[in-house]
Amino acid sequence: MPTVLAERVAEGVTLLTLDRPDRLNAMNAELIGDLHDALDDVSADPACRVVVLTGAGRGFCAGLDLGGYGRPPGATDEGRPQAGLRVQQHIAALVPKLRGLRQPVIAAVNGAAAGGGLALALAADIRVASASARFNVAFVRVGLSGCDIGVSWLLPRLVGASRAFELLLTGRFVDSTEADRIGLVSRVVPDGQVVDEAVSLAGEIVANSPRGVWMTKEVMWSNLEVGSLRAGIDLENRTQILTTFTEDQAEAVRAFLEKRPPVFRNR
Repeated sequence: MPTVLAERVAEGVTLLTLDRPDRLNAMNAELIGDLHDALDDVSADPACRVVVLTGAGRGFCAGLDLGGYGRPPGATDEGRPQAGLRVQQHIAALVPKLRGLRQPVIAAVNGAAAGGGLALALAADIRVASASARFNVAFVRVGLSGCDIGVSWLLPRLVGASRAFELLLTGRFVDSTEADRIGLVSRVVPDGQVVDEAVSLAGEIVANSPRGVWMTKEVMWSNLEVGSLRAGIDLENRTQILTTFTEDQAEAVRAFLEKRPPVFRNR
């Protein structure tokens, strides 16, 4: 049985559920491989406009399965450093894959998002948390560096360097109230409602044009890396002009003037 379930839950919205609830959806080779495959599938699906990522049961993802990871793809009889790096790359490759999707990703965090689970939540474009959600940088608490799976790049860009240093160095848990206060999540909802809230938010995104949403995600991520305001504005300028040549942009203007919902065809 797959450890990642894919389901179309609304028009344009695909729900991906990490499905190892007996292990709090901890990461092993099977789950990571299934998540790579699921993301490849939604990337190739033109009917999918937004992805919601959540976990089955009581937790979002408890990080690496300390009971054993298994063999990642391509593993052979190799040395310990080589095998370890293969596992590391298998997991960490999910972060640029999530970023590279044309579809926005909403993490619906239902319970613990620890270690690698935190990394998955940070790699999403939007995070919605249940009241019982908890976040921590678990790596430093098991004798490793707190800097892993893109967390040391992503976390300071979301909450600022000062807070990120504290969370990376202590590994302490952040509850949903604090996560909301420091900007780690966009909103907090009662337990049991986080997926519904994320799907509702996804519907608001689907109401916008496919190209406009894709370019917004792409430019936002790129502008987290550019070295100057001027370079960021240059990227925005060129992207805006390119989008004016789409049929959907003309349809959006017509629909606004005619006071009706637009009908987008991704053209």
